[in-house]
Amino acid sequence: MNTLRNKVQLIGRLGAKADFKELENGNALARISLATNEVYKNGKGERVEDTTWHQLVAWGKVAEIVHKFTDKGSEIAIEGKLINRTYTNKEGVKKYVTEVQVNDLVLLGEKNKVSQ
Repeated sequence: MNTLRNKVQLIGRLGAKADFKELENGNALARISLATNEVYKNGKGERVEDTTWHQLVAWGKVAEIVHKFTDKGSEIAIEGKLINRTYTNKEGVKKYVTEVQVNDLVLLGEKNKVSQ
């Protein structure tokens, strides 16, 4: 390993249609939730399926692809990086959020695959 980088790769299914916005500056933004599943056997030998939800953010052309070609249940592969941010909610409480900023996207499970 030459360098350590902030890099995330996930394959999963979308929990809902993307929340898509075109900002005043013309840039596109898409927010989506991605579910990944891990199946393993616990100490008793029972099959366990564990689902983890990831919050994804896509900008520009990747956001447009997410908006046009995905829907709830779509299977996608993404590559990106972790982003940490904070905000203050309406009650004045500071909130911390970790999201994956999507840099590359491949649509899976259908004949039309798009790579950005």
